Amino acid sequence: MSPRKNSLLPIVRSYFETDLPRAAHSLESLPTQEAVEVLSSIPASLAAQAMPHLQVEFAASLLKNMPSALSALIAGHLEPALGASVFLRLPEDKKEEFLNQLTEKAKREVRDFLNYPEDSAGRIMSTDAMTFRTDITVREAISKIRQSARQKTPASYAYVLDRENHLVGVMNMRDMLMAPAEARLESVMRRDIFSIQAFTDREQIARELSKRRFFAVPVVDAQNRFLGVIRAEQMIQDVQEEATEDLQKMFGAGGDERVFSPLGFSMRMRLPWLHINLATAFLAAATVALFESLIARITILAVFLPVVAGQGGNAGAQSLAVVMRGLVMREIPQKKVFKLLAKETGLGLMNGIIIGVVTGAVTWAWHGNPYLGLVLTFSMIVNMAVAGLAGALIPIAMKSVGLDPAQCSNIILTTITDVMGIFSFLGFAVLFQNYLV
Repeated sequence: MSPRKNSLLPIVRSYFETDLPRAAHSLESLPTQEAVEVLSSIPASLAAQAMPHLQVEFAASLLKNMPSALSALIAGHLEPALGASVFLRLPEDKKEEFLNQLTEKAKREVRDFLNYPEDSAGRIMSTDAMTFRTDITVREAISKIRQSARQKTPASYAYVLDRENHLVGVMNMRDMLMAPAEARLESVMRRDIFSIQAFTDREQIARELSKRRFFAVPVVDAQNRFLGVIRAEQMIQDVQEEATEDLQKMFGAGGDERVFSPLGFSMRMRLPWLHINLATAFLAAATVALFESLIARITILAVFLPVVAGQGGNAGAQSLAVVMRGLVMREIPQKKVFKLLAKETGLGLMNGIIIGVVTGAVTWAWHGNPYLGLVLTFSMIVNMAVAGLAGALIPIAMKSVGLDPAQCSNIILTTITDVMGIFSFLGFAVLFQNYLV
């Protein structure tokens, strides 16, 4: 390392010690190798504390490129939930090396996490929770809280467990401070506990936390043994992160891309979808080519092609947005799929009639040809009805075959609405061509 870089080491270390979350986030704007150098320049324990503040994909990339000695030290400090998430994102040749860097206890905990479904409470909970036994006194509990506060911010709740680790009570800090110092926790704890099972779905957890307005909720197994805790703040952050990833995926960008991601990484995320989009554009162009001679004779048709295709795209995007939200919120049971498809198709049809009549009237007034207005009206009705159906069907179909509905629904939808809009407009123009010249 150069002398200039050596002189910056105390500043870098101080930055991580005083504002760890912001320092960790700043790493994500650096190329992977430079971020590794920064983490190598600070104590391993401090580098390990930074890892929970990083995007999991980026954290995995850093561990993959670190010297083995440093990655071993950091891996040993990772929470099991984060360790399991990182493990899933490592290449196959690195997974075994990562597990070998863990203690036997940490290996078991990571494997336990990997047994839970992707979006379940067991996969996203934190094991960093304050727990006490039922038989200790309030004085002893407060003393332990004070000791713990020197290393980390104290939690709002403490959970009370029996000798078999069953969750039997909860203490908030106010109750603990108001209770007699020599009272045992089992005599002052709250026994009316809300908890969730480890296999509970993330969306259900978010709804429960929102409804009950809790800061956190304990996670238990089928025998009511305490496993960890899910904090509302983390849930909100996860839901926001997932929403932004889905938004990026819908428009052909990578879900892991960030504003200051390296240029090469951004190109790898975007370029394949741009090629797919180019192929779909040629498909639309080929549809136009089928009617090349007609357009050559009636050139006014070329003016209105974007109108029909654009309105179909907008109608389909509205349907797609509503259905995507319904899938995320688990609002679409299997038995109501056909009802949803019928509703969106019918809505597209009715909107198509209204918009088609308006478009046809404007066209008639503009060019003085009622038949051109009629062609636009009919094509608008057909395209918007198909757009409504496609906007609902595409994400549902992709989810049913195990694909991510957000990944390319928008590109497929655009292709369908463009091709159908062009084909219906020029198809009706063929039927009425004798009246359009």
